[in-house]
Amino acid sequence: MSKPFSQACENNKQVILDVICNEFPAGSKVLEIGSLTAQHITHFAAAMPAVHWQPSDLPENLATVQAGLADNLLANIAEPLALDVSKQPWPVTQVDGIFSANTLHIMPYAHVEQFFRGVQRTLRSGGVLCVYGPFKYHSEFTTPSNARFDEWLKQRNPLSGVRDYEQVDVWARQCGLQLRADHAMPANNQLLVWKRA
Repeated sequence: MSKPFSQACENNKQVILDVICNEFPAGSKVLEIGSLTAQHITHFAAAMPAVHWQPSDLPENLATVQAGLADNLLANIAEPLALDVSKQPWPVTQVDGIFSANTLHIMPYAHVEQFFRGVQRTLRSGGVLCVYGPFKYHSEFTTPSNARFDEWLKQRNPLSGVRDYEQVDVWARQCGLQLRADHAMPANNQLLVWKRA
């Protein structure tokens, strides 16, 4: 398999790093959910060598993750895990941080709640969850382009779609997470940061 590449990942990896470098301290073990091309995790691991990174993705995507890591020489990236957020418990020991980009709007709606249930079981007390992607606020899209993106997602899979921030935060709070920050990002995305109490 040739090395996978996502232009979106290439465009946003540095602006995401600028935020998360302040959230995951040295010595942390951070789980990435939805690693796919591995562009994010390799960029973060190179810039944060004292943080240990655990890539993961759905079983059917694992070959793509491995292809993305094929020329990786970084000692702080572990072997990728097959992880389906809807299957509890997750196959990972407790971690200090969790990062996920562009996943909540792809997975079925019911799996988003399971995502937070898995975070509750996996994230240590005081740990941080960072989620990047588009969100609606008060059931309203932030831009017309996000509304069009939502239509495109639903044509591909009616169970997918841009999520309501308020509902996502309800699930997060039910799982012991408190919102620390909501960063507006380029391309009409957000980076939400929660901390486990």
